[in-house]
Amino acid sequence: MADEPEDFVPRMQEMAPKLTEWSNEPTIRILQSDLEAAKPAHDTFVQKVQKWRRLNDGGDKPPKIKGRSQVQPKLIRRQAEWRYSALTEPFNSSDKLFDVKPVTFEDGPSANQNELLLNWQFRTKLNRVNFIDDYVRANVDEGTAIVRVGWCRNTVEVEEEVPVWSYMTITTQQEADLLQQAIAAKQDDPRSFDEQAPEEMKESVRFYEEQGQPAMAQKTGTEKVKVEKIIENRPTLGMINPENFYWDPSCGGELDKAGFVVLSFETSQAELKKEPKRYKNLEFVNWEAATPLVDSDHANQSIDTNFNFKDTLRKRIVAYEYWGLYDIDGTGELKPIVATWIGDVCVRMEENPFPDGKPPFVLAPYMPIKRQLMGEPDAELLEDNQKILGAVSRGMIDLLGRSANGQQGFAKGMLDVLNRRRFENGQDYEFNPGVNPAGGGHIEHKYPEIPQSALAMLQMQNQEAEALTGVKAFSGGLSGNAYGDVAAGVRGILDAAAKREMSILRRLAAGLVLVGKKVIAMNAVFLSDEEIVRVTNEKPVGIGYNGGPPLDDKKDFVSIKRDELHSQAGEFDLKVDISTAEIDNNQAQDLAFMLQTMGNNMDFNVTKMILVKIAKLKRMPDLAKQIERFEPKPDPKQQQLLDLQIQKEQMEIQKLQSEIQLNQAKAQAEAIKAEQGALDTVEQESGTKHAREMEKQRGQAEGNQDLEVTKALLKSKKPEESDPDVEAAVGWNTISKTKSDPLRSGSNLAGAPII
Repeated sequence: MADEPEDFVPRMQEMAPKLTEWSNEPTIRILQSDLEAAKPAHDTFVQKVQKWRRLNDGGDKPPKIKGRSQVQPKLIRRQAEWRYSALTEPFNSSDKLFDVKPVTFEDGPSANQNELLLNWQFRTKLNRVNFIDDYVRANVDEGTAIVRVGWCRNTVEVEEEVPVWSYMTITTQQEADLLQQAIAAKQDDPRSFDEQAPEEMKESVRFYEEQGQPAMAQKTGTEKVKVEKIIENRPTLGMINPENFYWDPSCGGELDKAGFVVLSFETSQAELKKEPKRYKNLEFVNWEAATPLVDSDHANQSIDTNFNFKDTLRKRIVAYEYWGLYDIDGTGELKPIVATWIGDVCVRMEENPFPDGKPPFVLAPYMPIKRQLMGEPDAELLEDNQKILGAVSRGMIDLLGRSANGQQGFAKGMLDVLNRRRFENGQDYEFNPGVNPAGGGHIEHKYPEIPQSALAMLQMQNQEAEALTGVKAFSGGLSGNAYGDVAAGVRGILDAAAKREMSILRRLAAGLVLVGKKVIAMNAVFLSDEEIVRVTNEKPVGIGYNGGPPLDDKKDFVSIKRDELHSQAGEFDLKVDISTAEIDNNQAQDLAFMLQTMGNNMDFNVTKMILVKIAKLKRMPDLAKQIERFEPKPDPKQQQLLDLQIQKEQMEIQKLQSEIQLNQAKAQAEAIKAEQGALDTVEQESGTKHAREMEKQRGQAEGNQDLEVTKALLKSKKPEESDPDVEAAVGWNTISKTKSDPLRSGSNLAGAPII
């Protein structure tokens, strides 16, 4: 390969066949020209990143001078260490990282499924703690966190024994009705149908959906077939070194407007051969002349930058991955593509496989810069403070280090040899009378006093650093004196620091929201037909998932299907559940104040909701769950007293109802009496009542007269000579020939009154 002509590589590239059937496939020269155009802006930013990294480690040390200190305090690193935990804890404090809300009511079930799946993936399939740590540290140290979202799918081909089906034509109405019911059941609730329906019925429904012919499936045997078994099928997240990230400099401050993004990455021939469907034309790559790690602008991921394998198969080389827009059909319409090249040979060329059609990168700036894509860290603000702090600290150390602390000096002739030995041994000694030790004959050297101006300078630099970053470290700098030396002043300065921290958290959360949206889009496309998700949160008693039937407490898994991840509108409101200790404490105090104002007269269910919220804010999930489950058991005596009180109230209600009915009856009687009185008055005035009385008296008189006549006839005749008509008139019983007493029988003769 060393004796090959210089144009061997271009000729090899020309010999490589096209990777696509596009009519206007971009050449590698076009892609490399975009990379070259992006390098000036990239190199400028990389220089800043490298400077920020040096400052984070203390910065450049001063030149070495004999007897002088080279110490350099790490002010920027100290501020960053306090920032790391404050920014990572809100994301790691809860198992639920994402909160997915539907835009419309139709998206409710899909939003619930996506929320469950997304949080489960971040909790189990991804190392969330490690990712959040890298995400925050890259953001704080380098000014911008660059996340690459991908998908990992590994499958193996295995043999499985599957049933063999035969399909019989439906001949009876019962079979037709059974198939129709199964089809309707699958349309109404596909999950329950797949879990509960017999295999024969599921196969019959599948055959009908595919062929359109009603038939009943029957299992006739089994056979072995080769199928792909999924080993891994999950999203991936990785942090990208900004030195290996190139972007379209004309995009301004929005990555979505970038025409292309290029990423350099390390690989080897062996790794690329593992994915033959993705990488092709590998035989045309000059692996010996491929760009090695040490001769490229790529930032090596290894600590030892000089290490590399000697054999061609494992030798680490640099490849470039291009994500951008190009008119692949020559119609004037730009389409998202992805391409990869090694040297001058393109080994991958295809349309963007991700469902959103965008590059799989998410950027989160620490402190955004106007009209720029990348941000900047606190190191840009604290550079001068760290240098001044280092200079003052070195001066103080030199002041102490250059002193002869602990050394003693004697005037010549003050002690002879014998007395000098006694002095060194701690014994009494004699000095010559001409030289007095207290008068200057003996000197003991000590550390000099550090000037107060140097200490004031240190304090001033610490105060300014904390004021610039809003980080309150244990340096005694940040205080509320600027707002008055009162509690309100201290609270004001702490609130200002919390607001600064919250603004950074919002930018980090916005980046994670974009990551979550990309993962949701990939789940709907790349996820297997059915994923088994372990549900860690406890299920409500008697309530099924998504309004379905009640779940069995023994089941720890919920089946999530890919089709259910699609919403009809396709949009969700995705939120990241973030919180800080200060915000949680403030909310807990507000809720506690609400409890105090409500008192004991409020319904216990309302009190329980507030107590559960306070326990969650105080990071006590066990207590929150216990309070949520707690149902107060009533005191038997109190319950009996309550029952009696209810009974008393019921009796009082019945009494009131009786009084109301009695009053109504009295009122009705009074109304009738009043009406009768009015009628009597009218009859008296018209003479009607008088005429009626006269008619009544006349009838009475006639009756009395008839009665007297009858009595006279009865006295004048014997019983055997009685007249039948008379017998009938007086009630004579002609059958028994016995006389019935009309007075006892209650008969009234001719209207005569009963005596």
